[in-house]
This record gives sequence, structure tokens and C-alpha cells, in this order.
Amino acid sequence: MNMKGEAGGDDVFKNRLLAYLKKQIPSKIKEFRPIRKNVYYVKTNETEFILKGYSKLKRLKLQEAFTDSLKKEGFLNTYSFYSFTKEKTLFFEQNYYGCLQYIEPHPEAFSFRSHKNRSDGLNLLRDYHRVTSTLIKRYESLLPSFDLLEKWKERMALFSENLSVVKYFVADNILHEILDWANFSLYHLEKEYDYFYSSPHVILHGDVAHHNFIRTKKNKLYLIDFDLISKGPVSTDILQYANRILPFLNWSIKELMVYSEMKNYVKEKAFLYALMFPTDIFREWNRLVREKSLNNHTKVRQVYIMTVDQFYMRQHFMKQLEKMAK
Repeated sequence: MNMKGEAGGDDVFKNRLLAYLKKQIPSKIKEFRPIRKNVYYVKTNETEFILKGYSKLKRLKLQEAFTDSLKKEGFLNTYSFYSFTKEKTLFFEQNYYGCLQYIEPHPEAFSFRSHKNRSDGLNLLRDYHRVTSTLIKRYESLLPSFDLLEKWKERMALFSENLSVVKYFVADNILHEILDWANFSLYHLEKEYDYFYSSPHVILHGDVAHHNFIRTKKNKLYLIDFDLISKGPVSTDILQYANRILPFLNWSIKELMVYSEMKNYVKEKAFLYALMFPTDIFREWNRLVREKSLNNHTKVRQVYIMTVDQFYMRQHFMKQLEKMAK
């Protein structure tokens, strides 16, 4: 059997988990390797699947029910959960494990670098929202409401706490202007509060990063990982998608409006003010500090590029947004 992994204490846990899994799966395990924390690729002599751990049983059951509902309502471009183990629910050392369908990826990984991928991702997200608008009543009591302003205030507050560290990498004048953007955005969003809370709700995906889209070997696009689902207006996911693709558009509002899904949103003042909030910069610096990765040159360089190398393009973008919002 091929078992890949990093050397160190985690291998002891992997060995124990593998031994447990062998007792639960009737077919022989041929390959077992970690993908990230609590997520493993498993290949048996009969099938392939992803083993994913959840801290609470209700989280696993929600994921199983939700993906099943998506499929039944016609959203087929995602995975299913399998159930072929001896125990109804796999439980090992404080985690509940689900067996997810393995989606064989295309040789070229999905990214937001190409216009086709950006467009296809938006179209898939539109289909997802259309289906979840029919599911919202069924899951309403099980899901939290997404509070954009509260989340961004918390993210900004944490970034402010981390400023003394970030200042080692980024000049004061750039940091001051980034914080000015954030304050300006929040000030106006408070006035436009109803835009994000009075619109009809769907089930938001919550993490529309490139790694949650998979182009399959047969060239179909799949949406995966629903761990952050919540209830809220479509505009919240679209806003996050816009933030994800703008660096690949050189922070051009004109290029953003090429996508038909974006045109109507860009007409709304609240959406424009929301685009001004530097949520990506705050998120990534906070993550570096939290994960104690400030000595990792590669990771710091990526966030530095986002913050400093793209600063003047973004500065021009902010001026355009402010002019459009008047």
C-alpha cells in the first residue's frame, strides 16, 4: 500500500487512523495520503474517495443532507457522500468522518487567471444560487445568518491588533491609506445597511476561492466544500467572487463589468462601497500572524504583492469606485 505523508508526530495519528479505516472498509486500501488537515485521499481496489473529518456529528450530517438536497434539486456539479463502511458513522479520536466522492481533476488546475474560468465560475455560482433559493426554507433554522458588516469589523479590528507586526513589512503610509479605505467603506455601508439584509436570501457558499472550483477530467466544472454555508443575499457571494478575481483584472472596474453577472451589482452604491473594503489584505495578514508563518518567505511574499505591489493599481480603483458611487 502507498501511504504518503510528512515525517513527524502526525504520522503516528495517520497510522492509527489508517488501521481504524481498514477495519471499517470491506475492500483493500491501496493508497492513503493526506491532502490537508483532517482531509485524506483514499484509494481501494474498488474505488477512490476523500475522507474528511468534522468536529461535530451535526456538521457532518448537515453536509451530507445539503449535498444530497443539491443533487435532488438539479445541481449536479458537486460531490456526493458515500456510505460503504461497516459503521453508519465513522468516529475516530474526537472526529466524525465522511466519505466524499473523489472528483478526478483536469490536468490543468482551475484558477482565476483565465477569462473562461472566471466566467464559468460565475455561471456555476448563479446555478448554485438558483437551486439554493428553493432550499432556503428547508435549511433556514439550521444555518446562521451571514453578517457582512460584523465580520468585516472583526477582521479589521484583528488587523489593527496585528499592525505592529505588519509594519515590519509594509510602509506606514500604505498601511494608513488601506485603513482609510476600510473606514470609508464601513462608514458608507452603515448607511446602505438594508442592501445586504433586505434582499431575498439564498444559501450562500461562503468561500468562493479558486480551490473550491474543480475542473474535471471530462472538462465539467464542479463547486465543492460547503463548510461555510449560511443564509444571506446573493450579492454577498458575488462580492466575494469579485474580490477574488479583481487581482487578475489588474483592479479594473471596466474589466469587472465585462461579466454580465456583475453589471447589475456595480450599479448599486452599496456594492461599490463594499468593493472598497480591503478584506483580502486584512484576511491574509491575519492568517500569517495566526499561523505563525511570518518566517515563511514564500507566503509573506504573496501577501506582500497583494498589499504593496498592487497598491497603486488599487488606489486608482478606489478613486474610480468613489466617483461612481457619487
